[in-house]
Amino acid sequence: MSKLQNVWSGNYIREHPIKFFGIIIHLVLRTLFAIFWLSAGINKVNKGWLNTDILKNIFLDRLTEMPPDAFAVFYLESFALPMWLVVAWIVTVGEIYSALGLLFGITTRIAAGVSFFILINLAIGGYYDASLIPFFILNIAFFMWPSGHWLGFDRFLHRKYPNSIWFK
Repeated sequence: MSKLQNVWSGNYIREHPIKFFGIIIHLVLRTLFAIFWLSAGINKVNKGWLNTDILKNIFLDRLTEMPPDAFAVFYLESFALPMWLVVAWIVTVGEIYSALGLLFGITTRIAAGVSFFILINLAIGGYYDASLIPFFILNIAFFMWPSGHWLGFDRFLHRKYPNSIWFK
């Protein structure tokens, strides 16, 4: 049995107390981040992002706040505004998927990748500031470490489908 599947044993905890503490911190942060994405996704559904032009108006307002030669203006005018409804669906569904994947430890690394993609697009769209840096760092940690194997459905699904990239 690998150490990934054995982190909850008394022997592992005694032999690796610092690693175990790091695992606990990682899982707490994963859970908090999942709750953040879930609340963001539910908020978008409740506000009607999927069937109104709210996001289009947000993009139009954002355009007035930026210098015309900014890359974010080009991104918004060339991509986000013409496809605002598709973007609204991708962001909303992506946030909910990321939240559920991180919360339940199912397709955890892919959920972290989707979350990272959403953050990149936020930054490109002109919403970048230093407050996004911890979110990027957390996503990299969630992507790099197999926390779905420590606590989540990925452990069981990986045993059943060992060659699947979904549950690595």
